[in-house]
Amino acid sequence: MPPASAESQADPITILCVDDHPLFLEGIGAVIAHQPDMRLAGTASTAAEAITQFMVWRPSLMLLDMRLPDASGLDVLRAVLGQSPKARIVMLTTYGGDSEIQRALEGGAFGYLLKHCDHDELVAAIRAVHAGRKYVPSAVAQTLAQHLGNESLTEREMQILSEVAQGTQNGEMGRRLSISQDTVKSHLRHILGKLGAKDRAEALAIAIRRGIIHF
Repeated sequence: MPPASAESQADPITILCVDDHPLFLEGIGAVIAHQPDMRLAGTASTAAEAITQFMVWRPSLMLLDMRLPDASGLDVLRAVLGQSPKARIVMLTTYGGDSEIQRALEGGAFGYLLKHCDHDELVAAIRAVHAGRKYVPSAVAQTLAQHLGNESLTEREMQILSEVAQGTQNGEMGRRLSISQDTVKSHLRHILGKLGAKDRAEALAIAIRRGIIHF
């Protein structure tokens, strides 16, 4: 009998996969099952399950969907890192908006993958993160670079933009936020300037494309 390889002798990379689509979880599981150095520790389909499962299984890393039915993946990221600061988490999403990517990486994510990546890239990302390296695909890095240095929206400006997304007019917006219409208009001007938009509709389109707000 030939001797076992170093790869098979080493402890496997254990992975917790979090996504609310069963077929996607099944696909990830199939890819992992074919890797001699990896093992699927478990799956979760909600934020609450993800946090609980991570603390129970203590996997080598977590593959975490940005969109979960009960909370954002960013909420899970913060919760897990709050309890386990050395946790290695790779965010998964169907959409590569730069604002969302930046929040994830600044929040402590080790990597970021688009769900349409191929099997080889997924496996490479898992191995890189397990080895302690950050993993950001070139397409995602290019998206980040396009807006590097752009001024971020303030919390109040984010509130204003969310109201715009709901179709709220300035007067009602002011009442909801307990500010004057002039202040609302001032915030809107700042938002348009920061996003490089000519009007509300364009600002909203840019914000959605960049992952600043979501519906």
